Amino acid sequence: MEYKQHIKSLVLLGLPIIIGQLGNIVTGLADTVMVGQHSTDELAAASFVNNVINAFIILGTGFSFNYTPIIGEHIAINKRIAIGGWLKNSLMANTTTTALILLVLFLIYINVGYLGQPEELMPLIRPYYLVLMSSVLFVMLSNTFRQFVEGIMDASISMWVLTLVNAINIAGNYVLIYGKCGFPELGLLGAGISTLLSRIIMLLLFVAVFVRQEKYKPFRKGFLVTPFRKAYWKRLNLIGWPIAFQQGIEAATFCITTIMIGWLGGMALAAHQVAIAVSTVSFTIYLGLGSAVAIRTSMFKRLQDWRNVRRVTLAGVGLAVLLSVTLSLLLYLCCDTIGSYFTDDEAVLQIVAILLPILIAYQFGDSIQIVLANALRGLSDVTSIMVISFVAYFIIAIPAGYAIAFFLDKGIAGIWLSYPIGFTCSVILLGMRAYRVMKR
Repeated sequence: MEYKQHIKSLVLLGLPIIIGQLGNIVTGLADTVMVGQHSTDELAAASFVNNVINAFIILGTGFSFNYTPIIGEHIAINKRIAIGGWLKNSLMANTTTTALILLVLFLIYINVGYLGQPEELMPLIRPYYLVLMSSVLFVMLSNTFRQFVEGIMDASISMWVLTLVNAINIAGNYVLIYGKCGFPELGLLGAGISTLLSRIIMLLLFVAVFVRQEKYKPFRKGFLVTPFRKAYWKRLNLIGWPIAFQQGIEAATFCITTIMIGWLGGMALAAHQVAIAVSTVSFTIYLGLGSAVAIRTSMFKRLQDWRNVRRVTLAGVGLAVLLSVTLSLLLYLCCDTIGSYFTDDEAVLQIVAILLPILIAYQFGDSIQIVLANALRGLSDVTSIMVISFVAYFIIAIPAGYAIAFFLDKGIAGIWLSYPIGFTCSVILLGMRAYRVMKR
């Protein structure tokens, strides 16, 4: 296949995934805007809780990515019944993993007072944390179904489900945060309740689609007739945990940096939440492209077509560069006004103005490292991704950010510099690994 064909395939597969993901981001942005307009303290509390909870959701999502290369392998040889059996086993494996995640989140909750966050935020942090923690299981199971529909090249399903759910979430935010339509004004807690309800609805919609769609009949058959198998369980865990730790390491980087930013006070936390909300838009777009790359590389690997594995990866990198340049330009043009949509607090806006140039600077590295990591994920080369992430973020990026922030006295800007440092190191190491693995 020529590069043009690979680019076309990635766009056709990745675009519905990106659109669905963008719905999540629009919801997150709306959530942040509504909370920020309601209260700066609530915005700061949301920053802490969202970063902690999302770090573990990302870890769990990484585990569920174990299903992607398996789907690609079976789609390549048209084994649809087997895919349904793997779905059943993947749901069970993800449920077990979620139980472990919830245990850790609960331990963090009972010790949250020891993490050095502003004391005045604790009455806001605690109830919001519990509500979001309750939604994690629904996110994880829904993501398994997302891997299924996207893996079988039916990504429009996830796009429409996510679009509907996110619309419900935004409406719920408006009603519950501000106390509209006869409901009490719940502020930040209302945003959490709306998120929980929308995630429950998302799972129910995915289940309904799987049960009712006629074209899914072979997959349902496999789901019903296939028992829980030790061999399936073993392979899902062998693939899933390295991806989970890789995703978790990157997410933990944002979680740890958020805790460090909390040491600087509530204003810094609020500004961090604004900048992170903006950064999530570009990250989500890159992640959609990365998912498409993973699906395509897994298919060509099953056929032992290494020439097209390399071409898919290079096409993905090219698209990533194009997207990062485009998004960086848009961010630059909106740099002076973005913060004002979230809050009118001048102290917060001044800090946001410091963070946005750093956000623009790391787009290139972020986009490429996501594509390369997903290309390797599609090849089931997952242990190397985990090790590379650990070195790039925990060994290099976080210590560097801490040193710049507190030893060189650069404050929040120093902490944020850990992100481009980590992404750059990751690109270099992932590129070296991809070259070695794909050189066949």
